[in-house]
Amino acid sequence: MAISYTWDVNTVDTYPSHTDEQSPSNTESDVIYNVHWRLIGEDDANNDAEGNPQKGSVYGVVSLDVSDLSSFTAFDSVTASTVQGWVESALGSDGVTSLKANIDAQISEAVTPTTETKTIGS
Repeated sequence: MAISYTWDVNTVDTYPSHTDEQSPSNTESDVIYNVHWRLIGEDDANNDAEGNPQKGSVYGVVSLDVSDLSSFTAFDSVTASTVQGWVESALGSDGVTSLKANIDAQISEAVTPTTETKTIGS
């Protein structure tokens, strides 16, 4: 299996206005505090019946610590790559490895099923 992974981190929740707890005189706009993420794995070595690569995915939400805005990035300057870094940091390397293993297992199950659902005739 040659699985490639892609992050979708484009949906975020923001505070329209948020004050830095460490420095109350510092208030910023559009402060991202939650990221809705999806990690998608695609296996280019195994195709389904229609010839499409097998896929698996996991999703979730991570909350970001916004108590200290000293390294705040303005919303208009935030990129998907930056947000992906925040998500991966929040999940930790073991967490990301676990998510990828989950996706690998989904794809493996699709390629070589260990169970089947059948209908009993009447």
